[in-house]
Amino acid sequence: MPKVLREKSTTQVHKQFRQGIVFNKDFGQHILKNPLIIQSMVEKAALRPTDVVLEVGPGTGNMTVKMLERSKKVIACEIDTRMVAELQKRVMGTPIQSKLQIMVGDVLKMDLPFFDLCVANVPYQISSPLVFKLLLHRPLFRCAVLMFQREFAERLVAKPGDKDYCRLSVNTQLLARVDMLMKVGKNNFRPPPKVESNVVRIEPRNPPPPINYQEWDGLTRIAFVRKNKTLSAAFKQSSVIAMMEKNYKIHCSLHNIPLPDNFDIKEKINAILTNNSINELRARTMDIDDFIKVLQVFNKEGFHFV
Repeated sequence: MPKVLREKSTTQVHKQFRQGIVFNKDFGQHILKNPLIIQSMVEKAALRPTDVVLEVGPGTGNMTVKMLERSKKVIACEIDTRMVAELQKRVMGTPIQSKLQIMVGDVLKMDLPFFDLCVANVPYQISSPLVFKLLLHRPLFRCAVLMFQREFAERLVAKPGDKDYCRLSVNTQLLARVDMLMKVGKNNFRPPPKVESNVVRIEPRNPPPPINYQEWDGLTRIAFVRKNKTLSAAFKQSSVIAMMEKNYKIHCSLHNIPLPDNFDIKEKINAILTNNSINELRARTMDIDDFIKVLQVFNKEGFHFV
Protein backbone atom coordinates (compact mmCIF):
# COMPACT_ATOMS: atom_id res chain seq x y z
CA MET A 1 0.00 0.00 0.00
CA PRO A 2 1.27 3.48 -0.73
CA LYS A 3 1.92 5.91 2.05
CA VAL A 4 -1.00 8.25 2.57
CA LEU A 5 -0.16 11.55 0.98
CA ARG A 6 -1.31 13.84 3.76
CA GLU A 7 1.06 16.63 4.64
CA LYS A 8 1.07 17.54 8.33
CA SER A 9 1.17 21.20 9.22
CA THR A 10 -0.56 23.68 11.48
CA THR A 11 -3.22 24.07 8.81
CA GLN A 12 -5.01 21.10 7.30
CA VAL A 13 -5.53 22.85 3.99
CA HIS A 14 -3.54 24.93 1.58
CA LYS A 15 -4.92 28.18 0.24
CA GLN A 16 -4.61 28.53 -3.51
CA PHE A 17 -5.07 32.25 -3.97
CA ARG A 18 -5.19 32.51 -7.74
CA GLN A 19 -8.32 30.40 -8.06
CA GLY A 20 -9.59 31.08 -4.56
CA ILE A 21 -9.80 27.37 -3.72
CA VAL A 22 -8.87 25.79 -0.43
CA PHE A 23 -7.35 22.42 -1.27
CA ASN A 24 -8.35 19.69 1.15
CA LYS A 25 -5.46 17.37 1.89
CA ASP A 26 -7.75 14.78 3.44
CA PHE A 27 -8.84 14.15 -0.16
CA GLY A 28 -5.24 14.14 -1.43
CA GLN A 29 -5.89 17.25 -3.50
CA HIS A 30 -2.74 18.18 -5.40
CA ILE A 31 -3.83 19.71 -8.70
CA LEU A 32 -1.70 18.92 -11.75
CA LYS A 33 -0.95 22.33 -13.23
CA ASN A 34 1.64 21.65 -15.98
CA PRO A 35 -0.23 21.68 -19.34
CA LEU A 36 2.55 19.71 -21.06
CA ILE A 37 2.18 16.77 -18.67
CA ILE A 38 -1.61 16.90 -18.96
CA GLN A 39 -1.27 16.89 -22.76
CA SER A 40 1.19 13.99 -22.63
CA MET A 41 -1.09 11.87 -20.41
CA VAL A 42 -4.04 12.45 -22.71
CA GLU A 43 -1.96 11.61 -25.80
CA LYS A 44 -0.57 8.41 -24.24
CA ALA A 45 -4.13 7.28 -23.51
CA ALA A 46 -4.81 7.41 -27.29
CA LEU A 47 -8.40 8.62 -26.89
CA ARG A 48 -10.84 7.96 -29.72
CA PRO A 49 -13.88 10.11 -30.57
CA THR A 50 -16.12 7.15 -29.61
CA ASP A 51 -14.54 6.62 -26.17
CA VAL A 52 -16.18 6.95 -22.76
CA VAL A 53 -13.47 8.05 -20.32
CA LEU A 54 -13.50 7.65 -16.55
CA GLU A 55 -11.60 10.29 -14.57
CA VAL A 56 -11.08 9.95 -10.82
CA GLY A 57 -10.44 13.17 -8.90
CA PRO A 58 -10.83 15.71 -11.74
CA GLY A 59 -10.16 18.64 -9.42
CA THR A 60 -10.64 21.92 -11.26
CA GLY A 61 -10.84 20.15 -14.63
CA ASN A 62 -7.51 20.89 -16.29
CA MET A 63 -7.31 17.37 -17.74
CA THR A 64 -11.07 16.90 -17.97
CA VAL A 65 -11.46 19.66 -20.55
CA LYS A 66 -8.69 18.19 -22.74
CA MET A 67 -10.38 14.79 -22.70
CA LEU A 68 -13.85 16.20 -23.37
CA GLU A 69 -12.49 17.74 -26.57
CA ARG A 70 -11.27 14.34 -27.80
CA SER A 71 -13.81 11.83 -26.56
CA LYS A 72 -17.50 10.99 -26.70
CA LYS A 73 -18.00 11.42 -22.96
CA VAL A 74 -16.09 11.91 -19.69
CA ILE A 75 -17.44 10.48 -16.43
CA ALA A 76 -15.76 12.45 -13.64
CA CYS A 77 -15.85 10.99 -10.11
CA GLU A 78 -15.33 13.68 -7.49
CA ILE A 79 -15.84 13.54 -3.72
CA ASP A 80 -15.49 17.29 -3.06
CA THR A 81 -18.64 19.25 -3.92
CA ARG A 82 -16.62 22.47 -4.21
CA MET A 83 -14.56 20.93 -7.00
CA VAL A 84 -17.77 19.70 -8.63
CA ALA A 85 -19.02 23.30 -8.69
CA GLU A 86 -15.72 24.49 -10.22
CA LEU A 87 -15.91 21.82 -12.90
CA GLN A 88 -19.53 22.60 -13.76
CA LYS A 89 -18.75 26.31 -13.95
CA ARG A 90 -15.80 25.65 -16.24
CA VAL A 91 -17.83 23.84 -18.93
CA MET A 92 -21.10 25.73 -18.55
CA GLY A 93 -22.36 27.15 -21.82
CA THR A 94 -19.63 25.48 -23.89
CA PRO A 95 -20.05 22.82 -26.62
CA ILE A 96 -18.46 20.20 -24.34
CA GLN A 97 -20.92 20.67 -21.45
CA SER A 98 -23.25 17.90 -22.65
CA LYS A 99 -20.36 15.41 -22.82
CA LEU A 100 -19.53 15.66 -19.12
CA GLN A 101 -21.15 13.42 -16.50
CA ILE A 102 -20.19 14.05 -12.88
CA MET A 103 -20.58 11.35 -10.22
CA VAL A 104 -20.36 12.89 -6.75
CA GLY A 105 -19.02 10.74 -3.92
CA ASP A 106 -16.35 8.23 -2.95
CA VAL A 107 -15.30 6.35 -6.08
CA LEU A 108 -14.42 3.28 -4.00
CA LYS A 109 -18.06 3.00 -2.90
CA MET A 110 -19.58 3.66 -6.33
CA ASP A 111 -20.96 1.19 -8.83
CA LEU A 112 -18.96 2.30 -11.85
CA PRO A 113 -20.70 2.46 -15.24
CA PHE A 114 -19.21 1.23 -18.49
CA PHE A 115 -16.05 3.04 -19.64
CA ASP A 116 -13.40 2.44 -22.33
CA LEU A 117 -10.49 4.21 -20.64
CA CYS A 118 -9.52 5.58 -17.26
CA VAL A 119 -7.22 8.60 -17.16
CA ALA A 120 -6.54 10.26 -13.83
CA ASN A 121 -4.22 12.03 -11.44
CA VAL A 122 -5.18 9.61 -8.67
CA PRO A 123 -5.58 10.78 -5.05
CA TYR A 124 -2.63 8.84 -3.67
CA GLN A 125 -4.29 7.44 -0.56
CA ILE A 126 -6.76 5.40 -2.66
CA SER A 127 -4.19 4.10 -5.17
CA SER A 128 -4.20 0.40 -4.27
CA PRO A 129 -7.94 -0.15 -3.76
CA LEU A 130 -8.69 1.87 -6.90
CA VAL A 131 -6.34 -0.23 -9.06
CA PHE A 132 -8.09 -3.44 -8.02
CA LYS A 133 -11.57 -1.93 -8.27
CA LEU A 134 -10.75 -1.03 -11.88
CA LEU A 135 -9.18 -4.41 -12.72
CA LEU A 136 -12.10 -6.35 -11.28
CA HIS A 137 -14.67 -4.13 -13.03
CA ARG A 138 -16.71 -5.73 -15.81
CA PRO A 139 -16.85 -5.31 -18.70
CA LEU A 140 -13.10 -4.83 -19.01
CA PHE A 141 -11.80 -1.42 -20.05
CA ARG A 142 -9.16 -0.98 -22.77
CA CYS A 143 -6.45 0.72 -20.72
CA ALA A 144 -5.78 3.17 -17.91
CA VAL A 145 -3.20 5.97 -17.78
CA LEU A 146 -2.79 6.88 -14.13
CA MET A 147 -0.58 9.17 -12.04
CA PHE A 148 0.68 7.63 -8.79
CA GLN A 149 3.19 8.31 -6.06
CA ARG A 150 6.55 7.14 -7.47
CA GLU A 151 7.09 4.52 -4.77
CA PHE A 152 3.70 2.97 -5.54
CA ALA A 153 4.27 3.05 -9.30
CA GLU A 154 7.63 1.31 -8.92
CA ARG A 155 5.96 -1.48 -6.96
CA LEU A 156 3.33 -1.88 -9.66
CA VAL A 157 5.94 -2.58 -12.35
CA ALA A 158 8.52 -4.45 -10.21
CA LYS A 159 9.67 -7.88 -11.42
CA PRO A 160 10.67 -10.98 -9.42
CA GLY A 161 13.97 -10.31 -7.66
CA ASP A 162 13.57 -6.50 -7.66
CA LYS A 163 13.73 -4.83 -4.25
CA ASP A 164 10.26 -3.35 -4.80
CA TYR A 165 8.66 -6.68 -5.78
CA CYS A 166 5.70 -7.38 -3.48
CA ARG A 167 2.10 -8.58 -3.32
CA LEU A 168 0.98 -5.47 -5.15
CA SER A 169 3.34 -6.30 -8.05
CA VAL A 170 2.26 -9.90 -8.55
CA ASN A 171 -1.44 -9.30 -7.88
CA THR A 172 -1.58 -6.46 -10.41
CA GLN A 173 0.51 -8.24 -13.05
CA LEU A 174 -1.71 -11.32 -12.81
CA LEU A 175 -4.59 -9.20 -14.07
CA ALA A 176 -2.83 -6.64 -16.27
CA ARG A 177 0.23 -5.55 -18.16
CA VAL A 178 1.76 -2.52 -16.42
CA ASP A 179 4.25 -0.13 -18.05
CA MET A 180 6.01 2.94 -16.68
CA LEU A 181 5.39 5.95 -18.93
CA MET A 182 7.07 8.96 -17.32
CA LYS A 183 8.30 10.64 -14.16
CA VAL A 184 6.62 13.78 -12.85
CA GLY A 185 8.33 16.13 -10.41
CA LYS A 186 6.51 17.52 -7.37
CA ASN A 187 6.67 21.11 -8.67
CA ASN A 188 4.18 20.25 -11.39
CA PHE A 189 1.43 20.26 -8.74
CA ARG A 190 -0.35 22.92 -6.76
CA PRO A 191 0.26 22.64 -3.83
CA PRO A 192 3.48 20.62 -4.33
CA PRO A 193 3.34 17.25 -2.54
CA LYS A 194 6.33 15.93 -0.58
CA VAL A 195 6.83 13.01 -2.97
CA GLU A 196 7.62 12.54 -6.64
CA SER A 197 5.14 10.97 -9.04
CA ASN A 198 5.10 8.60 -12.02
CA VAL A 199 2.57 7.88 -14.73
CA VAL A 200 1.84 4.24 -15.59
CA ARG A 201 -0.22 2.51 -18.25
CA ILE A 202 -2.36 -0.45 -17.12
CA GLU A 203 -3.81 -2.77 -19.75
CA PRO A 204 -6.11 -5.52 -18.41
CA ARG A 205 -5.43 -9.07 -19.61
CA ASN A 206 -8.32 -10.00 -21.86
CA PRO A 207 -9.57 -12.57 -21.24
CA PRO A 208 -8.57 -12.48 -17.55
CA PRO A 209 -6.74 -15.56 -16.21
CA PRO A 210 -9.14 -18.36 -15.13
CA ILE A 211 -8.16 -18.12 -11.47
CA ASN A 212 -10.22 -17.59 -8.32
CA TYR A 213 -8.87 -14.17 -7.38
CA GLN A 214 -9.82 -14.48 -3.70
CA GLU A 215 -7.81 -17.69 -3.45
CA TRP A 216 -4.89 -16.11 -5.29
CA ASP A 217 -4.96 -13.15 -2.91
CA GLY A 218 -5.03 -15.50 0.09
CA LEU A 219 -1.99 -17.41 -1.17
CA THR A 220 0.07 -14.30 -1.91
CA ARG A 221 -0.72 -12.92 1.56
CA ILE A 222 0.85 -16.02 3.10
CA ALA A 223 3.87 -16.03 0.80
CA PHE A 224 4.71 -12.30 1.17
CA VAL A 225 4.45 -12.03 4.96
CA ARG A 226 8.17 -12.80 4.88
CA LYS A 227 9.06 -12.60 1.21
CA ASN A 228 12.70 -13.63 1.75
CA LYS A 229 11.73 -16.83 3.57
CA THR A 230 10.97 -20.14 1.85
CA LEU A 231 7.41 -21.31 1.33
CA SER A 232 8.21 -24.11 3.75
CA ALA A 233 8.79 -21.48 6.46
CA ALA A 234 5.77 -19.40 5.43
CA PHE A 235 3.43 -22.38 5.81
CA LYS A 236 4.74 -23.17 9.30
CA GLN A 237 3.16 -20.03 10.82
CA SER A 238 0.55 -21.02 13.40
CA SER A 239 -2.12 -18.73 11.94
CA VAL A 240 -1.59 -20.22 8.47
CA ILE A 241 -1.74 -23.78 9.76
CA ALA A 242 -4.98 -23.03 11.64
CA MET A 243 -6.58 -21.48 8.55
CA MET A 244 -5.46 -24.34 6.30
CA GLU A 245 -6.77 -26.97 8.71
CA LYS A 246 -10.15 -25.27 9.03
CA ASN A 247 -10.54 -24.95 5.25
CA TYR A 248 -9.39 -28.52 4.64
CA LYS A 249 -11.90 -29.94 7.11
CA ILE A 250 -14.69 -27.94 5.43
CA HIS A 251 -13.58 -29.34 2.06
CA CYS A 252 -13.61 -32.91 3.41
CA SER A 253 -17.02 -32.43 4.98
CA LEU A 254 -18.53 -31.06 1.76
CA HIS A 255 -17.12 -33.94 -0.30
CA ASN A 256 -17.70 -36.73 2.22
CA ILE A 257 -13.98 -37.41 2.58
CA PRO A 258 -13.19 -39.14 5.91
CA LEU A 259 -10.25 -37.80 7.92
CA PRO A 260 -7.87 -40.52 9.18
CA ASP A 261 -7.55 -40.83 12.96
CA ASN A 262 -3.90 -39.86 12.88
CA PHE A 263 -4.41 -36.88 10.55
CA ASP A 264 -1.65 -34.26 10.94
CA ILE A 265 -2.16 -31.01 9.03
CA LYS A 266 1.51 -30.02 9.30
CA GLU A 267 2.64 -33.31 7.72
CA LYS A 268 0.06 -32.95 4.96
CA ILE A 269 1.18 -29.41 4.07
CA ASN A 270 4.86 -30.35 4.20
CA ALA A 271 4.25 -33.36 1.94
CA ILE A 272 2.53 -31.17 -0.67
CA LEU A 273 5.39 -28.66 -0.62
CA THR A 274 8.14 -31.30 -0.79
CA ASN A 275 6.55 -33.68 -3.28
CA ASN A 276 5.97 -30.83 -5.74
CA SER A 277 9.44 -29.29 -5.25
CA ILE A 278 8.01 -25.94 -4.18
CA ASN A 279 9.18 -25.94 -0.55
CA GLU A 280 12.33 -23.91 -1.30
CA LEU A 281 10.61 -21.24 -3.40
CA ARG A 282 10.71 -17.69 -2.02
CA ALA A 283 8.07 -15.08 -2.76
CA ARG A 284 10.63 -12.39 -3.67
CA THR A 285 11.77 -14.41 -6.73
CA MET A 286 8.52 -16.22 -7.64
CA ASP A 287 6.85 -15.19 -10.88
CA ILE A 288 3.17 -15.55 -11.76
CA ASP A 289 3.64 -19.09 -13.13
CA ASP A 290 5.25 -20.15 -9.84
CA PHE A 291 2.29 -18.85 -7.84
CA ILE A 292 -0.18 -20.50 -10.21
CA LYS A 293 1.62 -23.81 -9.75
CA VAL A 294 1.53 -23.52 -5.95
CA LEU A 295 -2.17 -22.65 -6.01
CA GLN A 296 -2.98 -25.56 -8.31
CA VAL A 297 -1.10 -28.21 -6.34
CA PHE A 298 -2.76 -27.18 -3.08
CA ASN A 299 -6.20 -26.99 -4.70
CA LYS A 300 -5.69 -30.48 -6.18
CA GLU A 301 -5.17 -31.81 -2.64
CA GLY A 302 -8.30 -30.07 -1.34
CA PHE A 303 -6.62 -27.03 0.21
CA HIS A 304 -8.10 -23.59 -0.37
CA PHE A 305 -7.08 -20.09 0.67
CA VAL A 306 -10.44 -18.39 1.29
